[in-house]
Amino acid sequence: MENSEIKDVLMDALALEEVHVSGDGSHFQVIAVGELFAGMSRVKKQQTVYAPLMAFIADNRIHALSIKAYTPEEWQRDRKLNGF
Repeated sequence: MENSEIKDVLMDALALEEVHVSGDGSHFQVIAVGELFAGMSRVKKQQTVYAPLMAFIADNRIHALSIKAYTPEEWQRDRKLNGF
């Protein structure tokens, strides 16, 4: 699976402002930024991002997934820590 495919799935399924995906074809890192994460726990944020990708995880196109989810305000504060 390509990084751009994961980005497209997440942008289409969720109201996100930004998605950054890196990975090697089976292990991926996702940074998702959107107002929809406001007030959510860290676990709930991750569940929200996992949901549209479950079919790809189930058929092993995504073997491992690391998720960081931020509100736009959190992203402004933390983006330098993530190399952006």
